[in-house]
Amino acid sequence: MTGVSASALRFAQFASILLLVSAPYFADSEEFLVGSQEEYVETVKHLTPGDTISLANGEWRDFEIVFTGSGTVDKPITLTAETKGSVFITGRSNLRLAGSHLVVSGLVFRDGFTPTNEVISFRRTKQHYAYDSRVTEIVIDRFNNPERHETDFWVMMYGKRNRFDHSLLIGKQNVGVTMAVRLDSEESQENYHRIDHNYFGPRPVLGSNGGETLRIGTSKYSLINSNTLVERNYFERCNGEIEIISNKSGGNAYVGNFFDSSQGTLTLRHGNGNVVESNVFNGRGHPNTGGIRVINAEQVIRNNYLTNLTGRRFSAALVVMNGVPNSPINRYHQVAHSEIENNTIIDSDYVELAAGSDEERSAVPTDTYFRGNLWINDSNRYRKLPRAGFVIHDDISGIQFENNVYQGQIADVPNPNRSPSNEDGRSTSESSPNLTLKRASNGLLYPVGENYADIGVNRDFNVVARAETGPNWYDKPQFQSEFFFGQKHIVEPGQDTLTVAVAASKPGDLLLLKSGDYMVTKVLSIVHPLSIVAIASNDDVPNVLFERSTLFELHDGGSLRLESLGIDGRLAPDAYGNSVIRTSRYSMLRNYTVQIDNSQISNLNTNHSFNFLRVSKHTFAKAISIVNSSFSEITGDVVALDREIDDLGIYNGESISIEESQFENIDGAIMKVYRGGSDESTFGPVITIRENSIQQVGKGKRNKSHASVYLHGAQRVFIDQNNFSDSNPIRIEETVGEPVTILNDNRFVDTESPQILSTAS
Repeated sequence: MTGVSASALRFAQFASILLLVSAPYFADSEEFLVGSQEEYVETVKHLTPGDTISLANGEWRDFEIVFTGSGTVDKPITLTAETKGSVFITGRSNLRLAGSHLVVSGLVFRDGFTPTNEVISFRRTKQHYAYDSRVTEIVIDRFNNPERHETDFWVMMYGKRNRFDHSLLIGKQNVGVTMAVRLDSEESQENYHRIDHNYFGPRPVLGSNGGETLRIGTSKYSLINSNTLVERNYFERCNGEIEIISNKSGGNAYVGNFFDSSQGTLTLRHGNGNVVESNVFNGRGHPNTGGIRVINAEQVIRNNYLTNLTGRRFSAALVVMNGVPNSPINRYHQVAHSEIENNTIIDSDYVELAAGSDEERSAVPTDTYFRGNLWINDSNRYRKLPRAGFVIHDDISGIQFENNVYQGQIADVPNPNRSPSNEDGRSTSESSPNLTLKRASNGLLYPVGENYADIGVNRDFNVVARAETGPNWYDKPQFQSEFFFGQKHIVEPGQDTLTVAVAASKPGDLLLLKSGDYMVTKVLSIVHPLSIVAIASNDDVPNVLFERSTLFELHDGGSLRLESLGIDGRLAPDAYGNSVIRTSRYSMLRNYTVQIDNSQISNLNTNHSFNFLRVSKHTFAKAISIVNSSFSEITGDVVALDREIDDLGIYNGESISIEESQFENIDGAIMKVYRGGSDESTFGPVITIRENSIQQVGKGKRNKSHASVYLHGAQRVFIDQNNFSDSNPIRIEETVGEPVTILNDNRFVDTESPQILSTAS
């Protein structure tokens, strides 16, 4: 196999066929402007080639659009907006198109969700598909089912030779792939679809499987070619799960895309003969950002630029997997006859070879080439895990290394010396400590010197710009801090003064409390990001007391920061199960944040099982942080994230940290986290417990974990420099993947040693 000829042939096929869905359509036509659903339904029946039907500007609510017809190459039938970006499809709405040579453009889906499985479907029924049709300049903006774990898909491509382009899909928050190509019928196989110039993202962490941004195929049909071209799209903060793109078919090409600050990888999960070429992966140092994961045969990974990626294991900068011998179709097929060449990897933490090696995944890569690649690791950024460079999990003699160059902090660089030196004298893996890099006009770094002209990505690399993607009439998201972007409001002490202030607050507001007592007689509903902070940090802190079963209840969209406060639970009802903070009892789509800084929480003991933070099923914390605070006299747990007990790989929080705080006389645990099941598609939970004083914690008779810290299924655990006194032990149960558990310099007085049980593969 020669990668150049295979790639050239594939692009020639795309170019000849995709002319059909990209051709101009100047022709005589009739134009119809409709103002109601009834008028639309009647008009669409009579459209002929070249006609255009436009929806009048405004809101179209609960509108299930069916767009069918038979146009021609030069006379497509078009559905569009009277003014692009001024037609809003809301409520329980969707779009199905079927027929040939159809064009849809200019619509915005928001403030609702699909009543079926799909928002946009390139078929009307299982017998009526779209062919040679185009959906362009469409927006789907947070069009989510309100139930977090109810599955739907935003765009589903069926049929053949269709195009989806210059569209914007942002804020998918419930389970289900953002966009997918299906091959479950003969009419949809070898389809030659084109997906180009779209803006995908952001997609927040889902906390379970089912959060991919793009999937092409499924495992059942993965040995069939899709021949889909994915080119010059922008993926920004697509963090749903470990697979940003899940390739599950053959013959696809991913060319010229940009992955910006996105967790996970472009994963060649199933299917053979795919090309990943001329893409940029820039993690910008964000956690779990990765590049390309290689599985299966005859894959070509060429001319990709990967930089500032922090992911490890299955989300590393570059991952070559082990396979399963005689693998069933839904497991891992062996990497074979593949080419990984002329890629540049700069300041990225991990390249994993023969990854996933275990008793089942024992088929090592074979007949695979690493050629002309450049690895540079000079950055000294602080990280909890050391930068490892290459991590080799099994026999890699089936990978041949030729003419690669590396520099910097890279451990275990493979150099089997099985192939001859290059003509200029470079060894199969040359260390170049004095290599100089220079940034070119395209923003990429290149090695200086004629000897390196054929190393790393090519000099004419054309990087797609964010502005090239999506419609030019709809703003892409702007990113800002979660707190402190609103107005400041001073709140006086007294009864329900805080209640009134919270009710009147706006997103990002900062409530400044004077010294004194604040009596709260109602549950404070937190519906947006809100900070409650003492005006001055001194000994006379504001003291908040409450009379209901909870002080704060987080609703969808709510996040909370508390700083320099006293919270006293002595006036709470004499009933079990109280809490200071709780999440809504109903499913929450949006991930929340809780930050506690320099605060004192006490007297949560009017009855048993009084928790500081208690969550509900199908709610998810992006981050929970407690720093420099004190907790005393509590009959329940401090942080309890243990409501997802169905062992389906679902969990309640991503990053949970407790640092530089004091805990005394706590019946429950300072932290309980549960992530069950064997699914490997998520990153968390990530736990940090550092420099705390923990005294008389975990010994309450209702603490079924019998632990001061109980962690089940966490993926990364850092417990460092804590003092445990007269407390129950730490209990950690490692259950899935390759978890990292680091306990360092902790002191235990009248406390058992930590108990770590590992059943992880």
